[in-house]
Amino acid sequence: MKHIAVILARGGSKRLFRKNIVDFHGKPMLAWTVEAALHSRQFDRVIVSTDDSEIAELGRSFGADVPFLRDVAADDLATSSEASLAALRQAEEHWGEQYDLVSQLMANCPLRDSGDIRDAVQNCIDRGAASQISCFRFGWMNPWWAAKLSVEGVPDYLFPEARSTRSQDLPPLYCPSGAIWIARVPVLKANKTFYASNHIFHPMSWISAIDIDDEQDLQMARACFLYKNRMNQI
Repeated sequence: MKHIAVILARGGSKRLFRKNIVDFHGKPMLAWTVEAALHSRQFDRVIVSTDDSEIAELGRSFGADVPFLRDVAADDLATSSEASLAALRQAEEHWGEQYDLVSQLMANCPLRDSGDIRDAVQNCIDRGAASQISCFRFGWMNPWWAAKLSVEGVPDYLFPEARSTRSQDLPPLYCPSGAIWIARVPVLKANKTFYASNHIFHPMSWISAIDIDDEQDLQMARACFLYKNRMNQI
């Protein structure tokens, strides 16, 4: 089974300038994902798909294949699935290869490590999943009690029936993360999205699942990195 990892790292970012190469504990953020993918030993190829020459060079310096720049789906209107499909097409044409599985790894998830990747790939294979999306379980932020607020501050509850239920009696809820998306290549090409009609979710640690999109996310991820390292040492 031939498996390719596509690390998406577009050059433009509006909420956090150049987020994919911002310093994250001594290395460009992109480097953490490249190294996790390589150390997982799950892939025949690990490529960085970018429209930016500086990011491309950084990807190469940390061991990824970056033989081309992304030629389409490179603006902020393109979905990540569209970008991965574009990278997949370019890889097939460049190397003359066909792949069975494709894993999409977002460069702005630096806390997802090689163990997370191995676990996700093994789960996808064991379950025979056509498409698998990483997710994490909501914890102290209980979405069952979520509400929209009017300008006057009046709440409009999303789940009004849950207001009278004890939190311990409510079922767990899960949120998707961009950390690890996996699909059979024919399924991704047919559906044009990792969210195929028969996709499944695969839970992971909420720390590993953190997506960094703005400065607040970055500061939280930096703190979680220190916490995770400390727990690993205990």
